[in-house]
Amino acid sequence: MRFLLDAEQRDFADSLDAMLTAADTPAVVRDWSRGNHASGRALWRRVADAGVFALAVPEAYEGLGPRPLELVVAFVELGRHAVPGPLVETVTAATLLASLDDPGPAKRLLPSLASGESTATLATGRYALDGDAADIRLSLTAEGLRLAPGHGPVRPSLDPARRLTPLDPGGELLTPHPPSADALRTARLITAAQALGTGLALLDKTVAYVGQRTQFGAPIGSFQAVKHQLADAKIALEFARPLLLGAALTMTAKDVAAAKVTACEAAYRTARTALQLHGAIGYTVEYDLSLWLTKARALRTAWGTPDECRETVLSGGGRRW
Repeated sequence: MRFLLDAEQRDFADSLDAMLTAADTPAVVRDWSRGNHASGRALWRRVADAGVFALAVPEAYEGLGPRPLELVVAFVELGRHAVPGPLVETVTAATLLASLDDPGPAKRLLPSLASGESTATLATGRYALDGDAADIRLSLTAEGLRLAPGHGPVRPSLDPARRLTPLDPGGELLTPHPPSADALRTARLITAAQALGTGLALLDKTVAYVGQRTQFGAPIGSFQAVKHQLADAKIALEFARPLLLGAALTMTAKDVAAAKVTACEAAYRTARTALQLHGAIGYTVEYDLSLWLTKARALRTAWGTPDECRETVLSGGGRRW
């Protein structure tokens, strides 16, 4: 089993990193948090033009996929730059639509998701992420999968950039049958990738900060205790990486759950370390670090809590949805 990226995949990651570095994503995130989606939609189209969403859509529906390993590569970079919007939900919705027995909804909805013309969200409980911004709103209940006609008011969230909305009941019934478990595995996999990227960004920002902040006449990064904390965070993140790449190759429920809990816990641990080493400035919402801190905490429980993922690993597969 191969756990290293090839040259083409590394070039893909580098190109996304360069594009997003030039995009001033902190400003986009703050706009998105206020409900101003113009800059976020413009960035979304650039991400789509790079082929990210097409990786989740089969070729029969004008996509390039499904290609889970390349999706992992992309979502690490999206997490590293804190790109806002229903990224995971759009890919999960695409996976779900492609798995339906009736190809009609897929033919109607998937091409626009692949091109970035449309965004999607998916509710499996009370709330959907960014239902106010999504063009396609899917609601999964015991009755089946429905296309929701609208959404309710925005609710507060731990991460201001993750805007929660209830979806209106009713709407077109796309299928009364149980959905494919592939969609849940995909959601967990790319959430884990997004969390890994978030953790890597937090580590990089903290390493840079402790090299600049001085105490007792020396950078605090030279202190042994600080080095140990950063080393522990680095080891946790790097340990998650091969699990994530391996899960993208096997796509088994057990491997994906293991990757999800490992990557999200590593990112959360790194967030706590980053907050501690930044001191009081880390608590301020005006400081950009907060954009990654809140995201690491929110991703930890998105699409499966740590306990749920551990249960899946221990049971050898777990329940469907």
